[in-house]
Amino acid sequence: MKFKKLTMLTILALFSQVVPAYTASAEMSMDEPVSSSIIQEESRLEAPANKEMKVEGKTDGSSVTEPKEDAVSGTKETATEEADTETTVITEGTVTGTVEEVTSNPEDQKTPVQTEENPVVPESPVVPEVPDILEVQPQSSSSQLILYYNSKKMVQDGVTYYAPQPLQVKNGVSYVPIRALVDRVGFRVLYNQATKETSIIQGNNELKFKTNSNKYKVNGVTKTMKGTSYQTQNTFMVPLTAITAALGIKYSVVNKSIVMNLSTKPIASFSISPSEVYAGQAVTYKVDGFSPKGLSIINERWEGKKDVFDAPGRFTIKYYVQDSSGTWSDPYSLTVNVLRPNQPPVALFVTDKEEYKMGELITYTDQSSDDEAIVKTEWNNNALAFFTPGPKTISLTVKDNKGLTNTYQKTIIITNETLYSLTEFNQLFTPIGDKFSFDGSTVPTWAKVNYSYTDYPSTLLRSNSPETVYKEGIVYKDIAVGNTRFLIHHKNNTGKKVKMYVVATNNNSATAILRTENLGFAGPSTIAQAAGKKAVERYFTTMQDDSKRTATTLKPGESKLILTDMSKTSMKQQEIISLLSDVYCDYPIEYNVVIIDENSDPLKVLYRLPILDRDGVHNRGTYPNATREITYSDRLGEKPERLVIGDNNDDPNLSGIDPMVGVEASNSGNFGVLYKITLERVAPNTLISFNPRGGTYTGYAMVNGEITPLYTDGAVRAPNEQAVLYRTGEYERKVEILLTAAPASSLPVNLLIAPLPSKN
Repeated sequence: MKFKKLTMLTILALFSQVVPAYTASAEMSMDEPVSSSIIQEESRLEAPANKEMKVEGKTDGSSVTEPKEDAVSGTKETATEEADTETTVITEGTVTGTVEEVTSNPEDQKTPVQTEENPVVPESPVVPEVPDILEVQPQSSSSQLILYYNSKKMVQDGVTYYAPQPLQVKNGVSYVPIRALVDRVGFRVLYNQATKETSIIQGNNELKFKTNSNKYKVNGVTKTMKGTSYQTQNTFMVPLTAITAALGIKYSVVNKSIVMNLSTKPIASFSISPSEVYAGQAVTYKVDGFSPKGLSIINERWEGKKDVFDAPGRFTIKYYVQDSSGTWSDPYSLTVNVLRPNQPPVALFVTDKEEYKMGELITYTDQSSDDEAIVKTEWNNNALAFFTPGPKTISLTVKDNKGLTNTYQKTIIITNETLYSLTEFNQLFTPIGDKFSFDGSTVPTWAKVNYSYTDYPSTLLRSNSPETVYKEGIVYKDIAVGNTRFLIHHKNNTGKKVKMYVVATNNNSATAILRTENLGFAGPSTIAQAAGKKAVERYFTTMQDDSKRTATTLKPGESKLILTDMSKTSMKQQEIISLLSDVYCDYPIEYNVVIIDENSDPLKVLYRLPILDRDGVHNRGTYPNATREITYSDRLGEKPERLVIGDNNDDPNLSGIDPMVGVEASNSGNFGVLYKITLERVAPNTLISFNPRGGTYTGYAMVNGEITPLYTDGAVRAPNEQAVLYRTGEYERKVEILLTAAPASSLPVNLLIAPLPSKN
């Protein structure tokens, strides 16, 4: 018996010399980190050197029975395993995550296919619980790690290791002990005590996991896992596919195991700058090679690399790196599309003639070109006509998207003969939406169009005082029913960023449906007239395309935000907003227009906001019947005439009330009133233009369905400028004009209707 025991100890000693050193690692609890440092690398636990191993049984190929101690619980059990070597058949997979069923006999063909989404969990095998012992298996394919379902066994390059917990499947997701897996793969593991995160580091890649979370970070970017990480018996378990997907590890499911293909080759990568490469241009290379095993990169090799590409075309560059073990990477390839060097644009234009009379229309045709894109065009002296004789030089400068410019100039001749005077020419040829100068002092002598009007129900809530707001509060508050129009125009001077809101409250016992029909909002802007002009343009645009039509349901006692375009962006100090909108509700609704800190919730702070005082200069009030229709049936255009808007005489101001202080109000300038002007008969060859009389004006009108600027590039100035609205042409026309005063512009204004000069 002593001889048999001595023999077994001798065999064990010899066996320990050929078995690799034990490298299975203990899992670290996320709740109880092993060190108090903020970031630390986990230590690897070596096998106890003095642990006894007791082996009893036969050596003739029959079963061996041995008591074993569970690595976690310490309990003992008896496991029976065949001493005969078991041959595992594995087929290499080429598609990540694909399922491959391998059979070595007819019975194997009955094994169901497993996937991460639809796993077939095998019956729990009897796993030999032999901690600290490595079992030599037949050599597997190089760079492969085999994990077995419901088993702690892991086979890598023919060597069997045991994890502290088995590969588990929960709700179709395979979970692995994170530390045991990365030990086998050869990555680093770090733990951050402050953030409670466990990191896996592979070269330049870093994965971060937290306990009881289905989120993880890949190089700082948060991603979602198929399952939720968890701890069991001080072992941190994570979804396997989170690691394989992030690090590009290919795997396949084979029978009752997962075969991971682990590449130990270094990985090459590089980039080129600039992103667009031109022939003859120097380029720089940024390399980024690393070893998944953490080895240093000692060598590199290039194919097709050039510091300067002499000609345009497509060129493929390959890059290899070698690690300190002597292993070369696969090539990293990048195809560079080398472009022809950017050429300056070509500026060019032609005129329809080389010689013109004074006052004769000149037609310019821009024929500039570029190999990419012209981004800026500047004309000099390109008048539509000249009114003095002699040579006239016109120039055109164009700029491309790379900053290169080119200029072309041409000289034409103006003769001593006159075709049209300056006034005649402007009346005939100034484009729609542009303006021209004239003697505005004659306008009051023109006959007035003695029109009549009808006002239709539409309640106007004009919130424009205080125009400059100095503190948070309610700038307007009233109740309205039916057709309701909002005109809101305010400037922030509170000293901080604020937002403006419209809160609608249903104080009725029935549910109300509030419909938004048209809405024009502009700002925040530091230029009041620019905001007012853009708001009117967008208001008319939504009439055409119905793009702002919405419906809001208000239950009894419920408050909601409406016209939310206004509250999407914060107003900085000195910034202005303008809003013009039509809504409808068949129940009386309480409306509150508020200005509050950008971070406040209007529905929560409304009840404690103060009502702000008027500024004494600007207008606020509720005005009924704010849609004014003007219809004129007599023929116009046979002599100069003018139609006056916003003068409080021919066009009286709306009368209303300031509901917040209970005083009468007059809508000076009739801002917020929508004018629907119909001129039933306008003679052939008639010019209709827009002439401010109270100051500068910038806005839009809609003429026969076309949105027309007043004027295109800025403001029309009183009293000596007019913007062209419409020309009738060769036939009598019906002309329909929609007009509403743009906030921050000046009233009154005149629509000028006059015959055109005869064409020569």
